[in-house]
Amino acid sequence: MNKMIETDITKMFGIKYPIFSAPMGPFFTRDLALAVCEAGGLGVLSNVNIVGTDPVKEHVASMEYMIEHTDKPFGLNILTSRNNPGVREMVRKLPQIVMKNPKMRDQCKYWLTSAGSSKFLPGSKYFKELRENSEVKHFHVAPAVWLAQKCTDAGVDGIVVTGTEGGGHQSYERVSTLVLLQQVNKFFPNLPKIACGGFATGEALAAALSLGAGAIAMGSRFIASKQSEFHEKYKALIPPGKPQDTGLFTGSFGPIRLYKNEYALSHPAPSSKEEMIAYEQSISPEQRVRDLGSYDRVYNGDIETGAVLLGQSIGVIDSIDDVNDIIERIMKEAEIIIRKNYSMLK
Repeated sequence: MNKMIETDITKMFGIKYPIFSAPMGPFFTRDLALAVCEAGGLGVLSNVNIVGTDPVKEHVASMEYMIEHTDKPFGLNILTSRNNPGVREMVRKLPQIVMKNPKMRDQCKYWLTSAGSSKFLPGSKYFKELRENSEVKHFHVAPAVWLAQKCTDAGVDGIVVTGTEGGGHQSYERVSTLVLLQQVNKFFPNLPKIACGGFATGEALAAALSLGAGAIAMGSRFIASKQSEFHEKYKALIPPGKPQDTGLFTGSFGPIRLYKNEYALSHPAPSSKEEMIAYEQSISPEQRVRDLGSYDRVYNGDIETGAVLLGQSIGVIDSIDDVNDIIERIMKEAEIIIRKNYSMLK
């Protein structure tokens, strides 16, 4: 029987393994989140904003599904960008709804904000009330040291340290997870950290723990699972994929790592932060709908003109597996590496 790897994060959330699913909005990740929770990790409900959906209703429906099918803790993600449709309603309404539902309040412990301000959610009087009357923790994605400082100033309970290898939204700094974790650990040694971007193996988990993280979050590795809701054509890109098959392009909330296809190549990455901000401000409502439609298309199997969010870790993923097998294998590999490293001490 495997020994337990206990960290500040596993203790904080009462989970068996230090493995989280990364938020993967705008896509549905309800089934995936449930599978991760049941396998001993912590599954996260994504901020669904595919065209025609109501993000508040989607979150509520997903939370109801989770508490009906598991008694394990889970999380939810809110994109706090000003460009995210429905963000104000989510910040105002979701804490009230969770506060009134004892099971949601007890199980939805991990509130992750990203792609925007770390102050937005804790600034809500309804979230403050929820925080004071539950074990809810607020984490924010920090893809740069200066953003980690903003997070601590906002009073977060922890941060998700995300390097440029990761799929989805990225910062302008383009710093790798390896370097970023070292930077953040130097300046914020006692702040709970979850490492994200480039993780798909037990060796990577052991490395993250060595670098001061208390858990890892995985996106691409979990997309390539039997339980994820992603289209089979989307999943099929991963096993033969190489790190070079992804690149940084222009997204609605800043730079974004995508699989290189027709859509991605028509959205070249900005050369500077200033250029990106100017681009964001120039986006018309019609263009925003068109861009959101690209996610709708890929969700339905269009992997050419749809936006395919994948990270460089596809280069170390060679199969589509059951979530339980993924987590068990990673934990077994991590234990072997940690024991091997310990044996070097004489």
